[in-house]
Amino acid sequence: MNGAINKLPKGWDGLTSDFSSDQKAFKGMSWGKAMMWIFLLSDTFIFSCLLISYLTGRASTTAPWPDASIVFGLEMFGTSVPLLLIAIMTFVLISSSGTMAIAVKYGYEKNRKLCAIFLLLTALCGAAFVSMQAFEWTKLILVEGLRPWANPMGAVQFGSFFFMITGFHGTHVTVGVIFLLIMARKTWRGDFDTGRRGYFTTMKSDYVAIEIMGLYWHFVDLVWVFIFAFFYLW
Repeated sequence: MNGAINKLPKGWDGLTSDFSSDQKAFKGMSWGKAMMWIFLLSDTFIFSCLLISYLTGRASTTAPWPDASIVFGLEMFGTSVPLLLIAIMTFVLISSSGTMAIAVKYGYEKNRKLCAIFLLLTALCGAAFVSMQAFEWTKLILVEGLRPWANPMGAVQFGSFFFMITGFHGTHVTVGVIFLLIMARKTWRGDFDTGRRGYFTTMKSDYVAIEIMGLYWHFVDLVWVFIFAFFYLW
């Protein structure tokens, strides 16, 4: 072991050797997958900034912060159930990670019909999540009077953080649903089997595109876990 280490280049040559060895680790990775990881890394910074700003704003304000169990409660049979809609939204979105993982599995097995079906199921879960979020926004705006610049329930900053964070995440889910539908159509038609070129590019694609789509979707689900914990449970 020590002998092998002693044979490694020293000085600047050693630095170059280290970087080249790391570069070799990415030789087998597709260009699209590498670019998706870079995009997700940059998106992680953005969501982190938003959540850190939220935590800072909440900790520094002297005005009373609205009780999430009351604000996001839903009345059923004359009884207010705390966080009922949010719990359903979370269950639906987390479940979609399972259907996405199954779609990736069938994609690598080149079972295009089952792959397309589970992509559609994932898109359906995403659309249901966005629909419930739209209902939540409508209720808070029209019934509770919540605005980005005003909040009759307490601290003014609450509305700004709520609409910014949930709106930014909801946009990611909406974009994901659109691309899931595109991927499902391409899969069902057999585009990945025949190497048919894409809509906006002359590049041919294969079932790796399903895995890349899965990376994005799992990231969106993971971000929601943090939003759910920080914004709704705290």
